[in-house]
Amino acid sequence: MTALDCDVLVIGGGIVGMSTAYAITRAAPGTRVTVLEKEAGPARHQTGRNSGVIHSGIYYRPGSLKARFAVRGAAEMVKFCAEYGIPHEVTGKLIVATERSELPRLHGLVQRGRENGIPVRELGPAQIAEYEPWVRGLAAIHVGTTGVCDFGAVAARLARLAQDAGASVRYGAQVRTIGRRPSAVAVRTADGTVLRARALVNCAGLQCDVVARLAGDDPGMRIVPFRGEYYELVPSRASLVNGLVYPVPDPAFPFLGVHLTRGIDGGVHIGPNAVPALAREGYAWHTVRPQELAGTLAYPGSWRIARRHWRYGAGELRRSLSKRAFTDAVRRLLPDVTADDLIAAPAGVRAQAVLPDGTLVDDFLISQSPRIVHVLNAPSPAATASLPIGREVARRALESLRAG
Repeated sequence: MTALDCDVLVIGGGIVGMSTAYAITRAAPGTRVTVLEKEAGPARHQTGRNSGVIHSGIYYRPGSLKARFAVRGAAEMVKFCAEYGIPHEVTGKLIVATERSELPRLHGLVQRGRENGIPVRELGPAQIAEYEPWVRGLAAIHVGTTGVCDFGAVAARLARLAQDAGASVRYGAQVRTIGRRPSAVAVRTADGTVLRARALVNCAGLQCDVVARLAGDDPGMRIVPFRGEYYELVPSRASLVNGLVYPVPDPAFPFLGVHLTRGIDGGVHIGPNAVPALAREGYAWHTVRPQELAGTLAYPGSWRIARRHWRYGAGELRRSLSKRAFTDAVRRLLPDVTADDLIAAPAGVRAQAVLPDGTLVDDFLISQSPRIVHVLNAPSPAATASLPIGREVARRALESLRAG
């Protein structure tokens, strides 16, 4: 048999891929791990382009992977950041109802929070003002375990820890082909390098379904990219927001709505909205990749989403194309803000798994085939939950080694 280059190949150098590599080196010292990342450094996509929020886990269905891993992951993330000197702060957040129709959903979140073991405090208008004097609402809940951190720095630290334990991290290594044998998996990168391993882990995020198909597996879903566009408050108006402020989310969608986030740098980000991206890494309207766009448009699930949720989508599109419409959405929570207070900030793209019937996959999705583990849906709160996700993926990868 041809000599193997490593035991486990991890494709993807975002926070989940790096956490997986780190977890393997911790759980099975001596296991040879190589991470392949197509960019020049870690965390260049979802990990490094989100709002930096350490989510409490209040939104997620009790018993789901999201609920279990976010609650556990939030506490672990704070501890990890403190241990390694990564900027972070446990700020707490408000979820605010601005219309009477939202009050039942707000109360439902209180119940869900309690089921998930998260302490919440119900607030009236006067109590909202104690936390956020400029925010207006009929009622709110305060979630004390929410915070903010630099997830890009977390991913970089996980990479260094994995390397210190013997792992190899290769940047600029885009996987082009994957071959499978009963005893090994082989990949070829864009520069022609071939690497062979006993097992492979697919943490490719926006490209995870592409990688699954390269490996000969049918993922049963497709990544449909949604761009999240942000503004930030001009520095002279940043004092309008003390911490984190969220609207009551629509339970039909995995998106949380336009929210206010004071980051670790003191700046206040506002957003994101959610509009279809015209490329998997389409961070602006002018970024169009015809082949990727054609793939999205040819997928039946894309059209079924559009038919089912066109009203919601039209509102998101309007807020994308009109700064005034975006400002109006912000003013529901923060009435004193004006369009002049908002300046454009870098966008992110959410890798949303969609089933052929148009269902937006709501939970984390991890699947397996012989010698391969695929992480097929890991959008928010995956950064928050990355440490327990990494351990779960590592467990499955190590099991596949023992089985082989």
